[in-house]
Amino acid sequence: MKKLLFILLCLFSINAYAQQKSGAQQFWDLLKQHCGKAYQGEVTQGMTDAFKNGPLVMHVRLCNDSLIKIPFFVGEDKSRTWVLKLKNDRILLKHDHRHADGSEEKVTQYGGWTNNSGQAGIQIFPADQETATLLPAAVGNIWWITIDKDHFTYNLRRIGSDRLFTVKFDLNKPIAVPTAPWGWKD
Repeated sequence: MKKLLFILLCLFSINAYAQQKSGAQQFWDLLKQHCGKAYQGEVTQGMTDAFKNGPLVMHVRLCNDSLIKIPFFVGEDKSRTWVLKLKNDRILLKHDHRHADGSEEKVTQYGGWTNNSGQAGIQIFPADQETATLLPAAVGNIWWITIDKDHFTYNLRRIGSDRLFTVKFDLNKPIAVPTAPWGWKD
């Protein structure tokens, strides 16, 4: 009887701890489960010519307790990396753009912080002041990322315009891990 009571108490404690995690931390934990894996995606909203040049691949390449880097390839173009930073139950999304030689593009490091801890399955990132200064037209940008057991989506909406972009990745079908993005070394 004492063993059963002890086991039940442990299970209750574990459940209580899990419920104490913020939405940001739950989201982070879900995303970290995919570290080291790559997935092919498709644009489901807002196809542009820039995304028609080959397969779309995300690679959850680097993960730790405060930083996740996800290179996003469009065919042979390995210039884009989504950079996520977790701090004080909020997440920062930045877009790191590189030339083939690894140097930063002129337009890079735009994005924004979540306004709150969000939910386990979705985090929303309004454009920050750095973005507004760098790209005045992007002051109305809102990015959001969703994740569940089946899909990861990256989304962009520009408030006050028709601009909407969504790329969706099937998390049930990992693919071969690609080579390093521009500016990285294997």
